Amino acid sequence: MRPADLASEHGISTQAVRNYEQSGFIPPAERTPSGYRVYTEVHAAALRTFIALVPAFGHARAGQIMNAIHADDLDDVLLTVDRAHEQLLRDRETLDAVSRAVHDLTDFEPSLEPRTIGELARRLDVTPATLRAWEDAGILTPTREPTGYRVFRAEDVRDAELAHLLRRGGYPLTRIALVVQQIRTAGGTETLTAALADWRRRLTAQGLAMLAASAQLNAYLTARAPAPSSRCRTNG
Repeated sequence: MRPADLASEHGISTQAVRNYEQSGFIPPAERTPSGYRVYTEVHAAALRTFIALVPAFGHARAGQIMNAIHADDLDDVLLTVDRAHEQLLRDRETLDAVSRAVHDLTDFEPSLEPRTIGELARRLDVTPATLRAWEDAGILTPTREPTGYRVFRAEDVRDAELAHLLRRGGYPLTRIALVVQQIRTAGGTETLTAALADWRRRLTAQGLAMLAASAQLNAYLTARAPAPSSRCRTNG
C-alpha cells in the first residue's frame, strides 16, 4: 500500500500519514530499494485506530496510546485509557452538580437590599472568613463602600448561594470560580442551562466515541503481531 492509499480512506494528506509515522502513531513503513514507503494492512489498521482515538481521547492522549502500543507497553496503554475514563466521570459528576445547583437557583429571588458580609454569612450559615476566602478565589466580587466595608448586591448573593451549594457537594474553590464566571458571562442561569445541555451532549458524544475507539483499539491489539521484545510492566 502507498501513502496515498492510507490517506484516501480518511480524507487526509499523504504528508499527514508520513507525520503520523514519524510521531510513532503508526509503525515504521518498509522501504523499496528506491526508497519509497510501503505500507501494509497493519499500518492501515493502526491509522484507523489512531483516527478513532482522537475524538474519544484527544490528539495528545491518542498519540500516547499509539506510542505505548508500538513500544509494547500494554500497561501504559491501559493506564492512559483509564485516566481518560476517570476524567470523563469527573466531568459528568461536575456537570450534574452544577445542573442541580442551577435548578435550585431557578426560583431564587435575592433581596434587592445590599447585604453586609455579616448579613450574607448569617443567610448562608457560614463565617465571614469563608466569604472572604470565596472572594480571594474570585467567586465573589463585592463592591466597597468609601469606608472599605464590603457590600454584596443581588448578583453577589446569587453567586454566594451557588458557591454554597457546590461547596456542600465537595467541589474545590477553583472549579466553583469557573462555574460562577460562566454564569456572569452568560448573564444569568437561563443561558447557562442551555450551555449545560450542550456540555452534556458533548460528554455523551465523547462517551460514545470512547466505546467505538475501544472496539477499534481491541481489534488492532488482537491483529497486531507481538514484537519479539514485547514487555508489560509488572508490580514488584
